[in-house]
Amino acid sequence: MAEVVRRYESEEEDVFPLYETDQSGILSSTRIVLEEGEHVWIDQVRIDQLALQWVQRVQQEGNGAALYTPVWYDKYHFHDGTERTVNWLLLLDALNFCFWAEKGQPRWQIDYNGELLNGYWAEAASLTRAVEEGMPIWDASYLCNLSSDDIAHIFRGTPASPPIPLLEQRLQNAREVGQVLIEQYDGQFSHAIEQVDGDAIKLALLLAAHFSSFNDVVLYRKHEVRFLKRAQICVADLHGSFGGKAWGALRNLDQLTAFADYKVPQVLRHLGVLEYERSLAGRIDNQELIPQGSEEEIEIRAATIWACELLRRAMAGHDRHVTATEIDQRLWLLGQESTHMRPYHRTRTIFY
Repeated sequence: MAEVVRRYESEEEDVFPLYETDQSGILSSTRIVLEEGEHVWIDQVRIDQLALQWVQRVQQEGNGAALYTPVWYDKYHFHDGTERTVNWLLLLDALNFCFWAEKGQPRWQIDYNGELLNGYWAEAASLTRAVEEGMPIWDASYLCNLSSDDIAHIFRGTPASPPIPLLEQRLQNAREVGQVLIEQYDGQFSHAIEQVDGDAIKLALLLAAHFSSFNDVVLYRKHEVRFLKRAQICVADLHGSFGGKAWGALRNLDQLTAFADYKVPQVLRHLGVLEYERSLAGRIDNQELIPQGSEEEIEIRAATIWACELLRRAMAGHDRHVTATEIDQRLWLLGQESTHMRPYHRTRTIFY
């Protein structure tokens, strides 16, 4: 495994060079983890190979081809073009975490218009279904008073389905959305977008500062490490839902990092980009819990962010300019067909 590190160091002195545009502090803080880490490695040789493969594939498909074509699935997402959608999206991403089942147990799933869905798509469809059933879940006052029965009804599964994981935590997050919106933004998340003048990074930082459920920050060997996974996804979702217009007309989207979750590192490991120390690999493959805030979990997430960043830079070296977010989304979509991949790491957390 040490060879993976030496491949880096033989090529350049600074393995993880930073740019002046790291306004979120995500790259700089996760860089420390990669420099000190002992459990997870990034294979630079495989990064370079994968970047070249992707560039060649795009070139073969024609000049108009892209690494990833953004698609916003209106089929599962509520959108009426008003401030209601802005609040709905905030709620969507406040509850966008931890959909996996315990080892050997079935996953939570719903039946939405005759289609069986699980994971994130089921969450989005559940919140859309709630709107269709007359539940005003875009209303901050309504969210403040959401009950346990309400949240259970929103996320009700099929007859054979177990409950959605961490249901009580989702209720707490939903109530927090309502409370903060009323206390600081007159009930409308659109006011927060206006407050930061449409700056994507400032909006992600605002979410982390004002909503505790979005404050995805940990300590690693006394260093503060920022991930801000759901805060960044919320910003990207605003852009996607509104097609880059109205409340989705955000600046500095190219400065967002990858979204450190459990699916993207699974795909990166499958592609040979991430490598795990033997005992950690065994625990993950055996579907054992990796504690939130443990060095192993933090290193997996930090390596995920930097692997996508290094992929972005490698592709730029081939004159193919993409964002870390686009790379993340390509990997996440690949992960939706992951039955042939080794398991993802399992950490019970509200942050991803």
